[in-house]
Amino acid sequence: MKEKGSDLKITEEMERKKLQDRYIRFDWAIKRLLRQKANFDVLDGFLTVMLNEEIRIVEILESEGNQESADDKFNRVDIKALNSKGEIILVEIQNTRELHYLERILYGVAKAITEHISLGEGYEKIKKVYSISILYFDIGIGTDYIYHGQNHFVGVHTGDHLRVNTRERDVIVSRLPAEIFPEYILIRVNEFDKVALTPLDEWIEYLKDGTIHPDTTAPGLKEAREILKYYSMSPEERLVYDRHLDAIMIQNDVIGTAKLEGRIEGKAEGKVEGIRQVASKMKNTGVDIATIAKYTGLSKEIILSL
Repeated sequence: MKEKGSDLKITEEMERKKLQDRYIRFDWAIKRLLRQKANFDVLDGFLTVMLNEEIRIVEILESEGNQESADDKFNRVDIKALNSKGEIILVEIQNTRELHYLERILYGVAKAITEHISLGEGYEKIKKVYSISILYFDIGIGTDYIYHGQNHFVGVHTGDHLRVNTRERDVIVSRLPAEIFPEYILIRVNEFDKVALTPLDEWIEYLKDGTIHPDTTAPGLKEAREILKYYSMSPEERLVYDRHLDAIMIQNDVIGTAKLEGRIEGKAEGKVEGIRQVASKMKNTGVDIATIAKYTGLSKEIILSL
């Protein structure tokens, strides 16, 4: 009897420790916790690892693009920050597939650029923008879990990189276009299947399954172990957070099922009719019209008529 009681206590203790080491998802944290200046160390660390240079956030900026909305639990969560070099960094988390994702992040970057230059100001006031996308869906074909895109002007015949002369404080300086044009980073979280040996891998591992090692030295993750503990939230906050996780799982299941049924029906009835069937099923399941329009490409009028 004593042995049974002892085993039960050991099991309970292991479960308690496991729960104590449960960490809040980054999408929830970045929307509600990491906007606070006291918690910038976590965000600084994440960006330092992603951009491979020391980053210090001085301000969280607001715009139409990063305000909370009624359906944000289903789609993206983003943050717009200004670093100590005066550059803008956009971080976006996408839980479900979007048809024209690349076009949308291009639009988001363009919007960030134009929002921060006033009419009549010189072009030298344009700020460099970094766009970091954390993706939990299959965006396409590729063998890596992180991709980096940057503008270069390369000689067609010589292969050299063009340097452009610009004026800075009345001095002509030579700069690479990559120092001015936006940079894009796409993180394909679900493709990560390595043992985490580097700070970058440790961050991707946390993004994928919430793991943060006790002995981590990765910038930002040590602070995250304290700030992002699930049981640091109040019972009320935990309830809202758990509902957020349920909503994501339900939405992914609805869209996944709809896609599968749409493919089957699409083969028999034609592509257009298959898409309409998908939209109808999503509508009947309670998915909002804007989300259905985004994932099917149908107009709101057509969806309402189904």
